[in-house]
Amino acid sequence: MPTALAEVLRKAPLTPEKVAFAWRTAVGPAMAKATTVDLRNGVLRVRARDTTWLREVERSAPLIRSRLSTVLGNVVGSIETNQG
Repeated sequence: MPTALAEVLRKAPLTPEKVAFAWRTAVGPAMAKATTVDLRNGVLRVRARDTTWLREVERSAPLIRSRLSTVLGNVVGSIETNQG
């Protein structure tokens, strides 16, 4: 993502739509389609469609947090996963 666009997005209000956009940008279309996310009090709750996607999110969590910070800033303190 271009730096200028990331800066503009970071300054925008934190909304569910912004979190969903940041998630899709961070993880790509396949994982985004297989998961849903909700950010509350610094905890990003990720619900995965099945155990395969759940494990992939858990395995990739450090990289995902790094990518999310590009768009959201440092608002994601942790990532919690569950299957649903």
